[in-house]
Amino acid sequence: MAPNTDILHSIAAAVNNDAAMVHRGRYVDLNFLLSIGSDSHFLTISQGRIAAITLGGGLMRPWRFAIHITPEAWKKFRQPLPRPGYHDLFAMCKLGEARIEGEIHALMANLRYFKELLAHGR
Repeated sequence: MAPNTDILHSIAAAVNNDAAMVHRGRYVDLNFLLSIGSDSHFLTISQGRIAAITLGGGLMRPWRFAIHITPEAWKKFRQPLPRPGYHDLFAMCKLGEARIEGEIHALMANLRYFKELLAHGR
């Protein structure tokens, strides 16, 4: 199991038990890819709940958008009070520590939900 899989499962449990987060994401139904270094995780969101986290390749696995983050940036981002540049997904993109690809509209339409999902429990 990849080291970040446990973190993602704890994020999922916390998000699924957070009524405000579930309500905020109530219209979110999609799969997205979160890659932290060479580890790929496919997250399935269903009505604001994280329904599944699947580790690994899956060459033909569909996703709407992908977020790629370096392991060092992820570690800095997950700190309780991240330093400037590592406090936000787009700040990390600006530094070249992360990148986003795919259907950006799906991410942008629910930006607060996804930003809070990634930062949940830090």
